[in-house]
Amino acid sequence: MSVEERIEVFSILGNEYSVKAPPGEQQALLQAFGMLERTLAETKRKYPTLVGDRLLVLTALNLCQNQLTTQTRIDALVAAASAASETAR
Repeated sequence: MSVEERIEVFSILGNEYSVKAPPGEQQALLQAFGMLERTLAETKRKYPTLVGDRLLVLTALNLCQNQLTTQTRIDALVAAASAASETAR
């Protein structure tokens, strides 16, 4: 392990996970954990009877859906910008 690499320990639903953070990616890892915590809390508020693996799976699906929606929007913006650039020529 290099001097800059460090292991982050996260607690998710009572379980601890040790994750090695590559140099330069520690902040992104902490942000990802924060996003996971917030999304878990939102999912738990919407579905208070879900626990454990079911809560994690639904949360993961929500995060994936958000990622896909965001990527679709980005792709549409890139296509529109490209089309506008072509017509401006």
